[in-house]
Amino acid sequence: MTATRTVRTVLGDLAPAELGATDSHDHLFIRSPLLPGQELDDPAAAEDVLRAYAAAGGRTFVQWTPWGMGRGAESLAALSRATGVHLVAATGAHQAAHYPAGRLPGPTSHAVPGAVPSPDLAERFVTELTTGLPALPGLPGGAVDGVRAGLIKIADDAGPLTEHTRRTAAAAAEAHHATGAPIAVHLEPAGDPHGLLDRLSGRHGVSPDRIVLGHLTRFTDRSVHRSLAAEGVFLALDSPSRIGHPDDLQAFDLIADLVEAGHADRLLLGADTTTRTARAAGGPVRLLTELAPRLARTFGPELPDRLLVTNPAVALAVDWRTP
Repeated sequence: MTATRTVRTVLGDLAPAELGATDSHDHLFIRSPLLPGQELDDPAAAEDVLRAYAAAGGRTFVQWTPWGMGRGAESLAALSRATGVHLVAATGAHQAAHYPAGRLPGPTSHAVPGAVPSPDLAERFVTELTTGLPALPGLPGGAVDGVRAGLIKIADDAGPLTEHTRRTAAAAAEAHHATGAPIAVHLEPAGDPHGLLDRLSGRHGVSPDRIVLGHLTRFTDRSVHRSLAAEGVFLALDSPSRIGHPDDLQAFDLIADLVEAGHADRLLLGADTTTRTARAAGGPVRLLTELAPRLARTFGPELPDRLLVTNPAVALAVDWRTP
């Protein structure tokens, strides 16, 4: 990491050493037609989450909610100031199923080697990383207090790579090359993580250490985790908000397996709170009050510090470029 690298928060760029304990994949605000009645859309409730997280020792919270899914852009700066928690926001686009028909921009040119024709997402991503998030999702115009995104979020689909995934990956890579921003990826258990990684890294030239893969606990084959870690990407182990879910039951064992395989420097932790039901389980706080102590008891106090502090400072820090 060079001295010029910083983490882009909603209140400005921050030295990586200032991050402290970091929830590397979570949500304060999110809505989707796939989760009716489970929207996270209340700023007061979001403030309660951050205050509880801060009281448990949390210092930084990374929200992976991308464009068009109710990011709460107009509330993020005030929440960070009120609670003292550093917030990293996302630009990007999720799976097509999360958007009503016609919500994605239309075709335009692209500048990523080998890219298929991509929608006008790269320009949007770059603007949100360098100028600010729009006040209303999907509408151009004034940024909210200059609140800028600090990473790009895209998603894989179940099954073979879809045209939507290929287009959003191309746009994300283009925006990454223009700005340096890291790319965070939502994975599906029936998807193709190696195929998507090959597209981002091999086809579009994104360095693996600039890529964070989420939802690895959804894959039961341990060889998948190990092979992805060996590629040099960061793996976000992010299921603790889903108490009782099969993903959650194997999360600790998966972390243990990857640590024992020598991949501790590739691991990040997050709670991935996507619904009101999950929020009631207290995911972000559980990272610090349950998972971190368990890791410390098993592997020593250095491991939770590495996964919560040291690794996020590397994964999120960027030598930002201006297009």
